[in-house]
Amino acid sequence: MKKIFKIVAVLLVLVLVYLRIEIYPQLDLISGFSAKSVASGHFLDNRSLETIQQGDNDIDKIDWATNEINETEQLVISKVYGFKERKAIYREGLGATLINDDFDVRKPYLVPKRTKINTNLPFPYGNNEAKDTVFSNIDYVKLNAVIENAFDKKGQKDKRTRSVIVIYKDKIIAEKYAEGFDKNSKILGWSMTKSITGTMFGILQKQGKFNIMKLAPIEQWATDKRAKITTNDLLHMNSGLEWEEDYGKISDVTKMLFIEKDMTQSQINKPLIGKPNNTWNYSSGTTNLLSGILRKQFKTHQEYLDFWYSSLLDKIGMYSAIVEVDMAGNFVGSSYGWATTHDWAKFGLLYLHKGNWNGEQIFDESWAKYVATPTNTSNGNYGAQFWLNAGGRFPNAPKDMFYASGYQGQMVAIFPSHDLVIVRMGLSEEFDFNGLLSGVVGSFKK
Repeated sequence: MKKIFKIVAVLLVLVLVYLRIEIYPQLDLISGFSAKSVASGHFLDNRSLETIQQGDNDIDKIDWATNEINETEQLVISKVYGFKERKAIYREGLGATLINDDFDVRKPYLVPKRTKINTNLPFPYGNNEAKDTVFSNIDYVKLNAVIENAFDKKGQKDKRTRSVIVIYKDKIIAEKYAEGFDKNSKILGWSMTKSITGTMFGILQKQGKFNIMKLAPIEQWATDKRAKITTNDLLHMNSGLEWEEDYGKISDVTKMLFIEKDMTQSQINKPLIGKPNNTWNYSSGTTNLLSGILRKQFKTHQEYLDFWYSSLLDKIGMYSAIVEVDMAGNFVGSSYGWATTHDWAKFGLLYLHKGNWNGEQIFDESWAKYVATPTNTSNGNYGAQFWLNAGGRFPNAPKDMFYASGYQGQMVAIFPSHDLVIVRMGLSEEFDFNGLLSGVVGSFKK
């Protein structure tokens, strides 16, 4: 009996050691993710706590957290089995921000100035409903079957698609939503936000205010080998800087998103482990560094906040869109862009039309070609803050397709050769995108 007790005691000690070394350090990230997710989902999209916990937060380890919503203070508090309390505060115009104990919630803050223009035109260029259009070259029976197949059947949780919209020649030819979601639901794009951030540089370059081919304006790099990194390298994720992008553990990206006060600094401090313009490495830290570079292009913080909306989001009628900020007031350009499915589709249409929005050139045509041109050493998979199919990642989809892509299977896919945009929003990385994309294109009669 004593021997059994000793074995049990040893096993218990080993379990406690494992929990202390492997699990306890992750609790900050778990409760941080949960607090941020609940605050954004509830205050931006009016989702109930139950809906968020059973939908957005029902993923490995995140479901350990318990959450409390304070409606009066617009605050969410999350803990993991009573440990590692984290808070996220919601502020109108800025979205939800994960905060630490030093953050002054009473301090006045600036918000972006938004402009909504009521245009008596149908979607996508105005506020009216989309016009029904039937195209003779589309097999609608086949198309609708493809869209239906993108969604789970009742009681299933495999595909976890929340919305799909297909736009051909500026007309909606297919659209479907999961139960509880509709065309007014705001959905987090995660890394699709990177494509928005990159676009800001295209707009600045068209205005003659920025040259992406010049050296990146980072003072900390001036005296070492990192001084050779250009903004072009950063846009291409081809800087050669160290970065670990792993959402399943404590890594550079999870520490940045759920611990850091100023997310624009995370990549700045990383050493060079490759050669600029010759070492591709996907990095959310790089995109937030780009957000920081954008901030420095304006004399005031208000101008920086306004620019994203006045020059792009409001300009093309993405009125539901919001890019959330970190504690330092920077747009989290890597990850925290929200919008309705219709508005995400407008962003895709802007690129389909090479920067032209109903007659106004938002960025030069050459910029659309630039973002869709393969980055050196990416094997044809990446351009400039956009993913590409040039390398054949989706073997049955057109090679000229390029797309904004986000964690858990968000996608805005642009098909220049087919005058087509497809948006899929969901909660599963395992989703069959090759089947959806090729199926939609395959519904076009030859």
